[in-house]
Amino acid sequence: MAAGLLLTVLAGVAVAVVGYRNLGTTPIRSDVLGVTILGGDAVRLRLTVIRDDPARPAVCIVRARSEDGQETGRKEVYVPPAAGPIVLSTVVRTSRPSVTADVYGCSQQVPAYLVPPVSS
Repeated sequence: MAAGLLLTVLAGVAVAVVGYRNLGTTPIRSDVLGVTILGGDAVRLRLTVIRDDPARPAVCIVRARSEDGQETGRKEVYVPPAAGPIVLSTVVRTSRPSVTADVYGCSQQVPAYLVPPVSS
């Protein structure tokens, strides 16, 4: 009886932890401020990035999309450490005409190849 109760409690804790990790607040979020179509092969995207810890660098994946919703271009954007929310602008090259762009997602797991070299 006690073992069954213990297993039930442990299962409940496991579900709570998984739920919090998947549904809790994210440490980084982004908002699209504007999209400018630059002809048939590029899109400019302005975005703001808000982090719980703005002193940590981040990376956002942005993408351009065609009228039928297909992805036409993708780019990783380095988000440098800042004192607070940061506004960025980037150009995404596209494989065909696009009508919009969005942020696919952001992370604080920045690949080493995106980190700018430290100047001495």
